[in-house]
Amino acid sequence: MPAEMIEFAVNGTNARGYLATPTSGSGPGIIVLQEWWGLVPQIKAVCDRLAEAGYTALAPDLYHGEMAEHTEMDKAGALMTNLPPDRAAKDMLGAVEALLAHDACTSSTVGVTGFCMGGLLTLRLCALGGDKISVAAPFYGAPLGDDSIDWSGLSAKVEGHFAANDDFFPPETCEALAAQLRELGKDVNFHVYPGTSHGFTNEENPMGAWDEAATETAWTRTLALLGTVA
Repeated sequence: MPAEMIEFAVNGTNARGYLATPTSGSGPGIIVLQEWWGLVPQIKAVCDRLAEAGYTALAPDLYHGEMAEHTEMDKAGALMTNLPPDRAAKDMLGAVEALLAHDACTSSTVGVTGFCMGGLLTLRLCALGGDKISVAAPFYGAPLGDDSIDWSGLSAKVEGHFAANDDFFPPETCEALAAQLRELGKDVNFHVYPGTSHGFTNEENPMGAWDEAATETAWTRTLALLGTVA
């Protein structure tokens, strides 16, 4: 399964990302958005897993080379807090355009998935990307209390995956956002996984939350959703 770091154009400059392609050489495009640790090997492994399932997956490097180890939570928090929102938006939109233009991408839209910070950014990207994004699967992250987002651009079908015990993104507050979006006519459904806590699909277990059974269920649902990207 081929995989490499690539560069793509973003508003007169370049950004970078990790691109994994299926053994067949091409497949529908999926954007993968990082946790607050950065574009670490575990996020690259998510791209590899999607490529093994037949997708062309691109994870933009939103921190521009910076990363935090799992023992460096303060650094991870600082990287996330100091990430310029405008730059992140441009990098994500640039990644969408680069993926759609890539020879290995067979779809006319992309799917998006992301984790923690990346889950929050998945929903923001859907609002920004409009009909270029057909489906989205955010994991335990959502833009709670952010009134600056114009949700009129959201046209993707969204299926989110949230932990029952999560102080970062409480499921009740996340569901309130989902209900708000449904009232706007958006196709949004959030699954809550009993007994889980934040980061439950990260097999490296940085938060001590890895849950194999919940992860299998969440990934089965996610792959079914991504299977509708065309």
